[in-house]
Amino acid sequence: MDVWLEGKRVKVNPASALGKGGEADVFDLGDGRALKLFKPPEHPDYTGLPAEQSAARARLDQHQRKLRAFPAGLPGHVVVPEALATDKKQGRVLGYAMRKLDAVEPLRRFGEPSFRRAGATSARVVEVLRGLYRTLEALHASGVVVGDFNDLNVLVAGVSDAYLIDADSFQFGAFPCQVFTERFLDPLRLGGGGGAGGLVPTRPPSVESDWYAFTVSVMQSLLCVGPHGGVHKPRTPAARTTPAGRVLQRITVFHPEVQYPKPALPLATLPDAVLHHLHRVFVEDLRGAFPLPLLEGLRFTACASCGVEHARGVCPTCQPNATASVTPVTSARGQVTATRLFSTRGVLVHACAEDGVLRWLYHADGAYRREDGSVVLRGPLDPSLRWALQGDVTLVGRGGELVVLAPGRAAERVGVDAPEGRPAFAANARHRYWAVGGGLWRDGAYGPERIGDVLEGQTRLFVGPRFGLGFHRAGGLRGAFVFDVGRLGLKDGLALPWPSGQLVEAECVFDGPNAWLFLTEEAGGRTVHHCVVVGSDGAVRASAVAEAGDGSWLGNGARGRCAAGEALFVATDAGLTRVELRQGRLEAVREFPDAEPFVDSGSHLFLAKQGLVVVGRQDIAALRMT
Repeated sequence: MDVWLEGKRVKVNPASALGKGGEADVFDLGDGRALKLFKPPEHPDYTGLPAEQSAARARLDQHQRKLRAFPAGLPGHVVVPEALATDKKQGRVLGYAMRKLDAVEPLRRFGEPSFRRAGATSARVVEVLRGLYRTLEALHASGVVVGDFNDLNVLVAGVSDAYLIDADSFQFGAFPCQVFTERFLDPLRLGGGGGAGGLVPTRPPSVESDWYAFTVSVMQSLLCVGPHGGVHKPRTPAARTTPAGRVLQRITVFHPEVQYPKPALPLATLPDAVLHHLHRVFVEDLRGAFPLPLLEGLRFTACASCGVEHARGVCPTCQPNATASVTPVTSARGQVTATRLFSTRGVLVHACAEDGVLRWLYHADGAYRREDGSVVLRGPLDPSLRWALQGDVTLVGRGGELVVLAPGRAAERVGVDAPEGRPAFAANARHRYWAVGGGLWRDGAYGPERIGDVLEGQTRLFVGPRFGLGFHRAGGLRGAFVFDVGRLGLKDGLALPWPSGQLVEAECVFDGPNAWLFLTEEAGGRTVHHCVVVGSDGAVRASAVAEAGDGSWLGNGARGRCAAGEALFVATDAGLTRVELRQGRLEAVREFPDAEPFVDSGSHLFLAKQGLVVVGRQDIAALRMT
């Protein structure tokens, strides 16, 4: 595809794609700028979706006038259109060039428990929020309303520089903001409306609704839970409402009938004044700017006993007399028995099961350590690092570099692709795999071996004991492939049920001939979870879709999943769920509520020689279920 920018033709190459949103694709121009192109109605992501095609047509029509009238002089931490991209003949606006931000993380990541325990401190979060406060305040002073303020439209560069993106959706002059994200939608914009289909605003966004969304970001970023997180558990099942009903009825995490999510930071880690303000906004409908002194007064410290960060005079959660132990301790509840295999005062960072042997990496006493306590890398926790384990070898990646750390050998450095900042590598017991320069590679007996061709710079990669799976989504291109771990060559051209929105997370677990691929997207203002079961032959055996918070095994957003042949175990805050693949369908067939004390939705699950193993923040335990 060709577009015209500042009078010059620009050829858009899918290999230069930087990201994909629900409404546009973004490409690297190679001159310090990025090119954002709005998806036309005929874009492959909208195939078979007439409502999305109609919305894309209306959006492009509005941008013909809106982008030409975009206000000047906005704050420096707003990524604004710098030059319009058009077609050649009619000068029709197709997108725009903007500043390219490097090495960024979306604000959403700071609200993920796994990212926080990997080294994103509360003090850093507060600095990000303070800077974001100043930018939002300055935008309002310029007569601009963000409208769709959310944690994917804020990118954090360096330690704490927060930038607002997607400025084309801003509200100014005669141009309203017509998009929204449900988790950040001010209930006062609903006018009492909402139902099974979700929330639909009936009133335009405003300065007050921007500050409401900012307050959601404050809560999500500091506590790793939003105001309507957790699980609604009323005394009578008939009284349980939908996620939309919770918003309309103000049934928040402060409600006594809402189970607070286990992986989240406890409410009591924040000062009473901050909690009181959050309660007034989300329960009592207080509006207005977030009180800046509440942010400026936050001072976090890590408890020396339990490690929890808090902003109080004394730790509200720790047990001062607790001691760490690696001695197995067995406890039981009903039909579930748990045996502790390992415990640390530090943080468990990564784990895997390799031929039935559990391997793990943890951080303690200023170093990353393997399961035997040996140091593989010294330094503070760094959430930007990606890990894989292979025997006693540790792989660590960041950006476009992979480092192989093996005992007794010098570190080996390998260049890899990094689609959207994620280094493309994986490992199993037999080989290490990586994507770079348009090729998929593995370590061979006599050096690197090329497995096959992939889309340069855009491939995400997963590997199991028997086969691997990879995919790319770049511009209008979408593709997936599988490969046998024992052979060279790959089978591509797989037809997966692709999500159409912005992909925010991708994970995969393997067992036997099946790969269970999990994709999370933001689409139409909502978070949607997908599960696709792909066979080693590349055939799709089953798929399922669920909206976040719908109460299903897929909608709860659990990270802990473990495949066992035709079955999948899922860890939730309420225990374990067993899902089975039955005649092309995925069905939840059994619940294990007795596992509730030993797991949560942030746990990781593995099948090992000890049985089903649960890896938490600081402990590893084997479960036996009867």
